[in-house]
Amino acid sequence: MAKAIPLGGQQGQRIFRLYHLYRLSIGLALVLLISSNLEGQILTLSHADMFHAGCWGYLIVNILIAVLMPAPHKLLPIFLLALLDILLLCGLFYAAGGAASGIGNLLVISVAIANILLRGRIGLLIAAIAAIGMLYLTFYLSLSQPTAINHYVQAGSLGALCFAAALLLQTLTRRQQLSESLAEERATTVANLQELNELILQRMRTGILVLDSQNRVLLANQSAQSLLAQPNLLGKPLAHYSQVLLDSLQQWLNNPALRPPSMQAPDSGPSLQPSFIPLRRGNDQHTLVFLEDISQIAQQAQQLKLAALGRLTAGIAHEIRNPLGAISHAAQLLQESEALDAADRRLTQIIQDQSRRMNLVIENVLQLSRRRQAEPQLLDLKYWIHRFVGEMRESLRTDQQVHIQAAPGSVQTRMDPNQLTQVLSNLIQNGLRYSAKQHGNGQVWLKLFRDRDSDLPVLEVLDDGPGVAPEQLGKLFEPFFTTESKGTGLGLYISRELCESNQARIDYKNRDEGGGCFRITFAHPRKQS
Repeated sequence: MAKAIPLGGQQGQRIFRLYHLYRLSIGLALVLLISSNLEGQILTLSHADMFHAGCWGYLIVNILIAVLMPAPHKLLPIFLLALLDILLLCGLFYAAGGAASGIGNLLVISVAIANILLRGRIGLLIAAIAAIGMLYLTFYLSLSQPTAINHYVQAGSLGALCFAAALLLQTLTRRQQLSESLAEERATTVANLQELNELILQRMRTGILVLDSQNRVLLANQSAQSLLAQPNLLGKPLAHYSQVLLDSLQQWLNNPALRPPSMQAPDSGPSLQPSFIPLRRGNDQHTLVFLEDISQIAQQAQQLKLAALGRLTAGIAHEIRNPLGAISHAAQLLQESEALDAADRRLTQIIQDQSRRMNLVIENVLQLSRRRQAEPQLLDLKYWIHRFVGEMRESLRTDQQVHIQAAPGSVQTRMDPNQLTQVLSNLIQNGLRYSAKQHGNGQVWLKLFRDRDSDLPVLEVLDDGPGVAPEQLGKLFEPFFTTESKGTGLGLYISRELCESNQARIDYKNRDEGGGCFRITFAHPRKQS
């Protein structure tokens, strides 16, 4: 079925209510006219009693229609309403004496309103009925009133005005309808674009913040909240969450030409590079902040640097290895000589110990230089760690223990199992050694679970040793940094490199109850890039 109100929606309903109000106003005005006995002075009535009854009938009918007829959504009720209105006005036109009474002007207005609510030929049919009605009634009046013959031209003009009003209003209505359709289409397009922009903004890996002049957060996408480790930033001062970022903003405001320094995300997160863009909205000055995760770029630069360094150190290591082997062998032969006293034997033992230590450094450097590409596999971490610890316990001393705490359910990731074995072996041996220094017996706890916020698998290696001094935390994963007199300083560095090659991340923090915690955050089993 065709819609009755082409303008549709609230505007169409409003026009229909105005149509009711117009008819009621006309009916009330006519009733007031006949009640004041002025109709004889204003109009030349041909049938006074019929005119009086018609005025009251017109008012009563329209009151009933306004009360009983809600805004229709189909064509037929509006057509019947317009037809009834035209017929009632034609009756008043005849009773009032024809074209000279002015009722024809009311017919033209009713035809115009009807053509706003009706479409095409239906509206023209209403105009035709009104025009034919006025001409026929003028002819009928001329049979009994000779003076009515002079009203043909006026009646014809009114009929022409009915068609002109119908065509004009239909054209204007059609144009308005097209304009409204275009406006709705554009509004829908804008809404879709806005929704798409919001979706893109939320899915961007770059963190985006919008700050007002008081450095309060007006907008923050999901990446910004994740990078700053804050679930809700909106409406709160930036100083409460990142004083370092606020300091970078102040430096940029003082000198926009300077590139802001990189910063570390909270909770040992990735390295971030902030950048700022001024935004002016009216009289308000806002700031757009971009937070780029440059950890991958830093990793790539580090890998390029280490590749070149690895080739250099590998060559040097090969050159050192042969004379080092000769020195160690000569010291061993010298130690077997019976002519050496205890002091000389001690010196030869020192040569052998230091040769073994130097050889261990060379082995680690060579291992780093020829480290193979990671081959991640889908691992059930709970099953794999239980098997790994079970095999490791066979080689532990009686004063060493490894405990496992695993969350219920399956915990999966993608990682090279051989490289994970190397990482965990190093972390557990470190934990056992430092725990034994503190308590005599070495203990390590492995805690496996899923992070509540990111849903990523997490493995924590905990010990009850002395922990790491705060001034040494920043150097913990640097190559050749060690606090042990016999250490090489490459174990944790290699562990971090192996984790990053599998898109995992390793962090360290001291425990509140004493000891240290190495935390490995693995890649998602289905979201590894």
